[in-house]
Amino acid sequence: MTALLTLLENAAPAVAAAAASGAAAAVPAVQSSLGKPTAASIGFFFVIVVLTLVITWWAARRTKSASEYYAAGRSVSGFQNGLALAGDYMSAASFLGIAGLVATKGYDGMIYATGWLVGWPALMFLVAEPLRNLGKYTFADVVAFRLQQTPVRIAAAIGGILTVLVYTTAQMVGAGNLIRLMFGISFEVAVVAVGVVMLAYVLFGGMIATTWVQIIKAVLLLLGVTVLTLMVLSKFHFSPGELYGAVAAKYGQSALEPGGLVSNPLDAVSLGLALMFGVLGLPHILMRFYTVPDAKAARKSVLVATGFIGYFYIIIPIVGFGAAALLPGLTEGGLGRELITSFDKGGNMAAPLLAEHLGGTAFLGFIAAVAFATILAVVAGLTLAGASSLSHDIFVSVIKKGKATEQEQVAVARTATIVFGTIAVLLGMVFKQQNVAFMVGLAFAVACSANFPSLLMSIVWKKCTTAGAVTSILTGAVLALTLIIIGPTVWVDVLKHEKAIFPLKNPALVSMTAAFIVGILVSLMAPEKRASDMFEDEKLRTYLGIGAE
Repeated sequence: MTALLTLLENAAPAVAAAAASGAAAAVPAVQSSLGKPTAASIGFFFVIVVLTLVITWWAARRTKSASEYYAAGRSVSGFQNGLALAGDYMSAASFLGIAGLVATKGYDGMIYATGWLVGWPALMFLVAEPLRNLGKYTFADVVAFRLQQTPVRIAAAIGGILTVLVYTTAQMVGAGNLIRLMFGISFEVAVVAVGVVMLAYVLFGGMIATTWVQIIKAVLLLLGVTVLTLMVLSKFHFSPGELYGAVAAKYGQSALEPGGLVSNPLDAVSLGLALMFGVLGLPHILMRFYTVPDAKAARKSVLVATGFIGYFYIIIPIVGFGAAALLPGLTEGGLGRELITSFDKGGNMAAPLLAEHLGGTAFLGFIAAVAFATILAVVAGLTLAGASSLSHDIFVSVIKKGKATEQEQVAVARTATIVFGTIAVLLGMVFKQQNVAFMVGLAFAVACSANFPSLLMSIVWKKCTTAGAVTSILTGAVLALTLIIIGPTVWVDVLKHEKAIFPLKNPALVSMTAAFIVGILVSLMAPEKRASDMFEDEKLRTYLGIGAE
């Protein structure tokens, strides 16, 4: 996903320098159409947009009630929801980012694939069933089940909306740059166009349309990456060993050993915690569990999602290593990493470049369109989650005290969708010059620090109180934000200070731990009898589903 933001910044100077110098070493050995509008990419783009808009029209005819808008009427099967979960989770960071990291950094690039995958069993065993049985539309329903509604919902909305906004901003920046490359239009026009299409999905089709857009995107992405992987392996007699041998021959044995990306053990642990437990605090992922009819379907959906996501993360490193081994250099006899980093110093255009090298311009167009569908599906889920926090948690539960009519709930939800979508478009324009890698890391850090501790404690710990949950959420959110700003990612890379105040690139090790400690201490210092008394009722509903909606 990083490449989608920095591609133009890095590719343009490289091309300009080559033209200016005229040196033989600056003349690429391969000419790429990446960054230029092509008939194939535009054609695939319009097919995907038209197909998804038809689905939205169909879904809009079925979206009348608040339950249908927020949760697809709880009519999605476990298998369908599992595929939609996979589509919601496999973002452009997973597709473009991991392939690029593996191509340029080697073995350590796979830490993201491992981290993003292993959070799913924790999601299935810790929160999937309680979330479905205790909640209604948002994860704040679960945290507030036996606690005081108003303070918990306000705090949960802050943590949830903050996470969703940061994630959405990164996706909007990526989508804007991708469309800019495909059509040759300005970044601002591209972001607005993406915002309009995304709003059409969510505004008219709600969760029903969003679900099917995510399912289609998941199928396309899995198909595209599978074909690309088979193309790579066919060059090495379908032997991964031969592929790794070719990488080692080109770049040395160090390309297959740890240490290329993360050398500090604390950084590795902190990053791993954010990647693993961040998924348990992402509102747009947690919201999907309300679309299935019961807890059994919720567990099945996690199982199905884990299978598809696991398959994807197993094969995507092969794409990265394939790009490193097969792509030519900028000059005859050069290394593929040179070509990859000439387009983007983060290396995140490795997969599209490999697609063009192996399958020509048409396959590049397909992969680019799949990357756009990937971003669009994730943005739709994020927008719906953000709108749900504004409308369900703040308007319905806090302002109207739960007494809003169905018509009011749907109307406010759609208004909140427009507000949230507009903010996302504006933030995309504001951050267009920033590298989105730190924003993705921030989203996961905030999710695992602000949302996950309070969610887990409210489910499994009898002594969790309103004050404990609220202070845990606020501590995690504020500390995660502060530490990322004064850490190396922003303080040094973005603000250009010489040395970071906080040494870790990802603060999850500190901020998530602090959120748990503060929540536990405050709960013990200020006991809440009503919350403790209701714990047995909560367990009954959690494990038996009695009273679940």
